[in-house]
Amino acid sequence: MRSQLLKDKYPALETIAHLNKGLGHLEKPLEQEDIVSSGWNLLREDLSLPSAVLYQEKLLHNLNWMQQFITAYGVKIAPHGKTTMAPKLFRMQLENGAWGITLATAHQTLVAYEHGVRRVLMANQLVGKENMAIIARLLQDSNFEYFCLVDSAVQVDQLGAFFSERGQRLNVLLELGVIGGRTGARDQEQVRSVISALSRWNGSLVLSGVELYEGVLSDEAEIRAFLGWAVSVTKKLDEEKRFQRSPILLSGAGSAWYDVVADVFSSARFKDTVEIILRPGCYLTHDIGAYREAQTRILEHNPIARRMHSDLLPALQVWAYVQSMPEPEKAIIGMGKRDAAFDAGYPVAALHYRPKSVGPQSVPRHWTITKMMDQHAYLKIAAHDDLRIGDMIGFDISHPCLTFDKWRVLPVLNAEYEVIDVVETFF
Repeated sequence: MRSQLLKDKYPALETIAHLNKGLGHLEKPLEQEDIVSSGWNLLREDLSLPSAVLYQEKLLHNLNWMQQFITAYGVKIAPHGKTTMAPKLFRMQLENGAWGITLATAHQTLVAYEHGVRRVLMANQLVGKENMAIIARLLQDSNFEYFCLVDSAVQVDQLGAFFSERGQRLNVLLELGVIGGRTGARDQEQVRSVISALSRWNGSLVLSGVELYEGVLSDEAEIRAFLGWAVSVTKKLDEEKRFQRSPILLSGAGSAWYDVVADVFSSARFKDTVEIILRPGCYLTHDIGAYREAQTRILEHNPIARRMHSDLLPALQVWAYVQSMPEPEKAIIGMGKRDAAFDAGYPVAALHYRPKSVGPQSVPRHWTITKMMDQHAYLKIAAHDDLRIGDMIGFDISHPCLTFDKWRVLPVLNAEYEVIDVVETFF
């Protein structure tokens, strides 16, 4: 009866699966109280599998863990929203104290704006007429604060010409980079070229700070040296009175080295005129691959993390059925590359549940994914393992960014596997 009432209120909605398969859309946001009243439960097979799900308690734990960590360093956070592209999660992060939301493209910025985000650090270059036009339209709202990156005189001149013609001012951050890395000025000569170009557009482009992305490096000593250069450049440009915003922004930190960035930047003893912004994105759901390895390093070596006596928890799983067992040591799972990330390691079986049994159980360690196709995964098992067709398996994933972008709607579960909310994505 409750499910029928929900369908009556939202005629386009048959099940969450319909949204994920593009068979429907929400005319208006699904209210949380309606989701709760639906009575859906993962273990009662109310959801069409495969399905990516989020765990509310773990999300809140991770949110609070990171906020406690950055507060101890006296820095701020602008979580990278491209990880989830989920405005409901953006709102959760902002309400928990985030300085703003980091994004990567003009389109992502537009999505965030349309869902109420009013401060965006676009950790990327703004290039191209329509991309600039999108931002120009958003800047007509005086309550919207936006920053993008510059790393060349050519790009500076393109931005300057576009925004000066419209009588608008654009906040920019000087991006620093490393040889062999991604974007960013590589040396002092390139830095000076960018600064000189900015002086030509003094009324249109506002130099607001310095930015880098240290994740292109893997050696901690090299990362610390890179961060130290950013500190030196920031101090030098400040002395030369090149910045036109107060406080000056100094920003870095992906999801793997945020502890080192916090340590180096906060130890630089800037005046109150410098605001340090970290940009990790994957901490909210965490993972069991590269970011778990990075977090292990942080817990072992960072004094603040050690004092917290807790860790980030994987808050995102993909559940799927065992659909065939054609060989004694192989089970075929109804989950593939269309459902879960595989670029940074295959999903890892974590929970096993047989419908109508007591509850999910931890899986044997030897259950491992050996191959993934578009809609299937090969699960290696032992010949006499207690596994049947129709059993459900919950998989932890590596690299949450490339799992979120495969789903339009993710159910949010409580500790009893009841659906208590849904999170929509906008990729």
